Amino acid sequence: MTRRTLKLTCICFLRVCLPQVTAKTAFLFILPQYNVSVPAADGELVHYHYGLKDLVTILFYIFIAIILHAVVQEYALDKINRRLHLSKVKHSKFNESGQLVAFHLTSALWCLYVVVTEGYVSNPRSLWESYPHVYLPFQVKFFYLCQLAYWLHALPELYFQKVRKEEIPRQLQYIALYLVHVAGAYLLNLTRLGLILLLLQYLAEFFFHMARLVYFTDENNEKLFNVWAVVFVVTRLFTLTLYILVIGFGLPRVENQALDPERGNFFTCLFSAPARMSVLLLVCLFQASVMWRFIHFQLRRWREYWNEQSARKRAAAAASGYHENGVVKAENGTSPRTKKLKSP
Repeated sequence: MTRRTLKLTCICFLRVCLPQVTAKTAFLFILPQYNVSVPAADGELVHYHYGLKDLVTILFYIFIAIILHAVVQEYALDKINRRLHLSKVKHSKFNESGQLVAFHLTSALWCLYVVVTEGYVSNPRSLWESYPHVYLPFQVKFFYLCQLAYWLHALPELYFQKVRKEEIPRQLQYIALYLVHVAGAYLLNLTRLGLILLLLQYLAEFFFHMARLVYFTDENNEKLFNVWAVVFVVTRLFTLTLYILVIGFGLPRVENQALDPERGNFFTCLFSAPARMSVLLLVCLFQASVMWRFIHFQLRRWREYWNEQSARKRAAAAASGYHENGVVKAENGTSPRTKKLKSP
């Protein structure tokens, strides 16, 4: 199935099927469900909690994500690819990074708007105070539903985009990690902490994929990789600090320490001193593994850079060689011709 056929199929579904249902059923697809009135100082506020009907809403926005994916691919990335004439490997990576740049930028700006307007940045204690955060504002719940829809839509896109078999395990691991994080924060009522962590992660991912796009257009331009390296280290430090602050000091001080799944309280009774230290140790080990992969990537990149620089110096020295018996010789007496390298 081509992207154009896929897009037309999704549009036909939305235009034909939805008008046949009643307005009440249509709202089930489009709007978040399970709204409740929560008392507030200036009256009542409408908040939301989660339930099985969320799956219907997520399904609707999966179709929306597929359509938007096809639009970005057809009207932006494909046009750029025709001008660049990339190889098949680079073509696939360019499409992947192009889609993720658009998504990460949109999600980071949206997430920043949510955490600022809800006051999670100005009041860090709100990340753990009044846990469990069962009732969510509209924009928080809608953000999580859209995030789940996007990462679920990425699974069929592996088939539609004809991803190479050797790339599928890496892509599945990438998608699964995001799904576990987003769904875990949503279902365990840690949405406030999850928003901050997503914001930090999306900022780092945006700079990485933007650096890849610039590199594919000009292989001599790697400045954005240096920017990404700084942003990555800073976001890792902030992420580790948030985990220690919330898990180590915040949640153990919550008044209600009883396990109560019906009321959404999953964590507080588990945060005895040994359990808390075990969770923090696992978090630190995971962050250490991420930093190790990052350091390994940087070392490999620097090694390739210095090898390339020494190859250029050798070529320059060979080009400035001397003549001996009518034959051009390099300074060491060898032929200045270099071996032709295979293209990647």
